Amino acid sequence: MVSVLAVADEVVDSLTFGVGIEGKPDLILGAGDLPFDYLDALVSLYDAPCVYVPGNHDPDLSGYRHSRTGWTRAGLPARDPGPLGALNADGRTVEAAGLRISGLGGSIRYSNGPNQYTERQQRLRSWRLRLGVHLSRHRPDIVLTHSPARGVGDGADGPHRGFECLHGLVHDLHPALLVHGHVHPFGAHPTDKLVGDDTVSMNVVGYCQFDITPGGRDFTIMRRRYGA
Repeated sequence: MVSVLAVADEVVDSLTFGVGIEGKPDLILGAGDLPFDYLDALVSLYDAPCVYVPGNHDPDLSGYRHSRTGWTRAGLPARDPGPLGALNADGRTVEAAGLRISGLGGSIRYSNGPNQYTERQQRLRSWRLRLGVHLSRHRPDIVLTHSPARGVGDGADGPHRGFECLHGLVHDLHPALLVHGHVHPFGAHPTDKLVGDDTVSMNVVGYCQFDITPGGRDFTIMRRRYGA
């Protein structure tokens, strides 16, 4: 089993002191809209790898490339644009702590800000992600997104509407979990919901610590806090 600490949207200060979780997580997942120095602090404290996707309030991370000589953007040298040492899974599949994570960041477009997409744009991005998975012939254990799927834990207002294309993505990739943020609980305890046949959609605004079996479908929630 792999112990995962998933966080999104709201900073929980106690986590930066190691308070409120069971033991030390093997992996940290960031589902967007968190200060990068917060993720840096969690990585440093728990000495665990971090995989994240950007949210609609995060900076634009497009156009960055990493090679043996370091980071570049538009061919010019640049600093690491995200949390130090973390893996940006937006639009691709990465492996960390024995788990495969396919990522798709951003929210529905409601303004001119970064990391916002129309349904058509996100559908195209999801097709590219699916193609990469099919070429590798290894399905992900987790799909990590910022926004939820349409009608599965999303909001009634325009900015928090989920993406319809995530239904097809989950059907095709068949992960055990879809982990998302974006929809703040505001004191409520949103229930986990099924998306597709048996993929559990989990809102991790605040945090959720769970154990999951790589390559399987079994997971156990250990600790959870609905919002900060």
